[in-house]
Amino acid sequence: MLKVKSFSFNAFEERTILLWDETGEGVVVDPGCCSDAENDALDAEIAKEGITLKAVWLTHGHLDHIYGVNRIVAKWAVPVLMHPDDRQILDYNPRMAQAFGMPDPGTVPSTMDIEDGEELTFGKTSFKVYATPGHTPGSVTFWSEEERLLLSGDTLFAGSIGRTDLPGGNYDKLIVSLMDGIMGLDGDTDVIPGHGPVTNIGRERTHNPFLQPFNEREEIFPDENLLS
Repeated sequence: MLKVKSFSFNAFEERTILLWDETGEGVVVDPGCCSDAENDALDAEIAKEGITLKAVWLTHGHLDHIYGVNRIVAKWAVPVLMHPDDRQILDYNPRMAQAFGMPDPGTVPSTMDIEDGEELTFGKTSFKVYATPGHTPGSVTFWSEEERLLLSGDTLFAGSIGRTDLPGGNYDKLIVSLMDGIMGLDGDTDVIPGHGPVTNIGRERTHNPFLQPFNEREEIFPDENLLS
């Protein structure tokens, strides 16, 4: 049985997700912890549940999602899994940190490449990797068919989608990733995004204004400037 604990970390209120199952094995998805208090909160949960960490999974490489990577690797000696197309995003993070007035996350150690369709496992649990470029070139989401659960990173939010105005972002690719990819999942699939409230595929397919046919979007956004 999968267990999930999420935390809201750093100034961007990024969602860090801790996953584990009955075997005691688990992973951390997008560790954004960047203060002593945030690091302690994650450590305390891992210790309380007796979790044996097996890996860090990254939905993408933006700084707010990777602040805790180096510390976790140093403490638990686990691999960091990420799509290779986001290595360029990791390299750009020092400039991003300066632009946003955030701490420099440091240089992330070497990452293990993951690819579209790959199955990732820990304990008795498995997730499928969906490549969903657009927010960043190497953005991915993690999907568990058995648990009806999608970890969407910054690709999909409740009522919104990831921004594409940062380096490497591409709006057209993001829409294709959503419409031709994860929107085809069962409607009762829960979605835990990288920021904001939890949602599900059915709700976003029906009500997310960015995912409606263009004529319906015009009714939602009558000012054509908002569509550009």
